[in-house]
Amino acid sequence: MTKGMVIIGAGECGGRAALALRELGYDGPVTLVGDEPHLPYERPPLSKDAMVADAPLLKAIASEAVLAERSIRHIHSLQAVAIDRAAHVVRLSDGSVPTYDKLLLATGSVPRKLPMPGLDGRCVYLRTFNDALAIRAHLSAGNRIAIIGGGFIGLELAAAARRLGAAVTVIEAQPRILMRGVPAEIAEIIHQAHEAEGVKILCGEGIAAIADNGAEVRIALAGGHDIVADLAVIGIGAIPVTGLAAEAGLIIDNGIAVDAELRTSDPDIFAAGDCCSFPLAIYGGRRVRLEAWRNAQEQGALAARNMLGAGEAHAAVPWFWSDQYGLTLQIAGLSDEGRSIVRRELGDGAFILFHLAEDGRLVAASGIGPGNAVARDVRLAEMLIAKQAKPAPEALGSQTVKLKSLLAA
Repeated sequence: MTKGMVIIGAGECGGRAALALRELGYDGPVTLVGDEPHLPYERPPLSKDAMVADAPLLKAIASEAVLAERSIRHIHSLQAVAIDRAAHVVRLSDGSVPTYDKLLLATGSVPRKLPMPGLDGRCVYLRTFNDALAIRAHLSAGNRIAIIGGGFIGLELAAAARRLGAAVTVIEAQPRILMRGVPAEIAEIIHQAHEAEGVKILCGEGIAAIADNGAEVRIALAGGHDIVADLAVIGIGAIPVTGLAAEAGLIIDNGIAVDAELRTSDPDIFAAGDCCSFPLAIYGGRRVRLEAWRNAQEQGALAARNMLGAGEAHAAVPWFWSDQYGLTLQIAGLSDEGRSIVRRELGDGAFILFHLAEDGRLVAASGIGPGNAVARDVRLAEMLIAKQAKPAPEALGSQTVKLKSLLAA
């Protein structure tokens, strides 16, 4: 008798996997377990649209009606507390024990905590829709918002807060914003855009102390002066949720370690999305962990196929985007693999940086510009990266050579 498929984590990745199992014709039981009270939903809008909309809406991946119609059992507001690998059973926080033939861990990641005393109710993190609603309530004219961390979440929040008239200070310990994965010249354009909109950005600033007295937050900087805010939002990275997997004896390596088919060290347990690290063949089998919307979508669908025996390796090129003040940043590939950079102007201030490995392979493309100015060329670059192409640097940099022609070659 079939036990069915159990998915732990009802976010983008888990939700997509559950739907994909049905689309692939699987007719056994499908159970989707999430610890939030909501339907599976998309997280990217939380730092963007949900912040500036008059009435923030949750962007659900599927309605209750669709889940019911496809016989997907959605268990919400419960945590998985243990996996019995021998019995193929998961124990939930209410004592119930769903059984599985195959199990998918799509447990995601959680915000990295700032390891300091003095943090209280006015020092917050953004991960869930409820977090977004709580932050949104503070984003109004006259309010002072301090954002600790100059990464994507913090900067997107800064842009939203300025749109709503709040005063914003971003505090970044590193020498510049977007140190991880974004070239300096693109980060500088985003920095300038924020300052032009009135955001104060402090780079190379450590925090000596935080005092949250319930009415305001006082942040003492290591350089000697204080920032006073009505709300401090902490965005200093994310850590994969691996506790359940580790306690079950699965191998952990910067996330739940999986093979190219997203299988963990237990052949009946898969992991996908933010929580797992996996080998990428186009980068010589380098093990990576990606916190990205498209990766969660792609791996959710791939995990579903492989839970049904497809035996398909993950081959997608990493891709990421961010929107701030009408500027769109897109990155395909892993820019830290590059040894040299070729710049291609696209007009209207838009450009793409092509990152080349020592052997001439195109390994990444980073672009920025207004609206969708870089989208088509980044997509073509993504295809060149997937082919492990070695285009001539002068052709990449030339506005007269179409990228499509390089792909055909």
